[in-house]
Amino acid sequence: MTKEYRQHRFRLPPDATEILLVRHGASAPVRPGERHPLDPDGHGDPELAPEGIAQAEAVADRLVEEDGIAAVFVTGLRRTLQTAEPYLARTGHEPTVVPELREVHLGDWEGGEFRIRMQDGDPVAWQAVVEERWDLFPNAESMETFAARVKAGVERVAAQIGPGATGAAFVHAAVIGEICRQATASRPFAFIHAENGSISRLVIFSDGRWLLRAFNETRHLP
Repeated sequence: MTKEYRQHRFRLPPDATEILLVRHGASAPVRPGERHPLDPDGHGDPELAPEGIAQAEAVADRLVEEDGIAAVFVTGLRRTLQTAEPYLARTGHEPTVVPELREVHLGDWEGGEFRIRMQDGDPVAWQAVVEERWDLFPNAESMETFAARVKAGVERVAAQIGPGATGAAFVHAAVIGEICRQATASRPFAFIHAENGSISRLVIFSDGRWLLRAFNETRHLP
């Protein structure tokens, strides 16, 4: 019989770690004259909108289909914990808070100001998109500081999950974008458009290499 070499599905190597990057559900809207509350470090900390709660339930439906999620992580901002809660309720996992993976700090444009300015066509907001730099906003976190803390957060998560296992981290759009940038050596904003409730997949090999296996999976969303 002639030997055949067939294609096969990806299998996580026994010495590698997989992280499912779940973007939180849609957060509460911003209204004229109001701003989202801030956490003690000055990050905007809104709750989920009703559509975000529905997305969280859909995420839970999807994650229970995954084989053996070993650990769950949130960032300490309410929208990530609220997105994780339906899955936590079904599985009994206790989440670990990883503040290094909180959203990029937008300085004076926290609390919903960035969202307003983007949707109203503020020229500085659009300049930041064109130049692919968050730190064009007044008092915003530098690109270098953001990149370093996100890398540290991913390494902390991977170490806790351990080799040959998968974990789920409920995080933010810019954080997912930065992780994907580091994994692929892409432009800074090439991956910042992950949908609310989407799932992306990162594999970290024992030699330190990062592999982006999937970005912005959304078939499970309503």
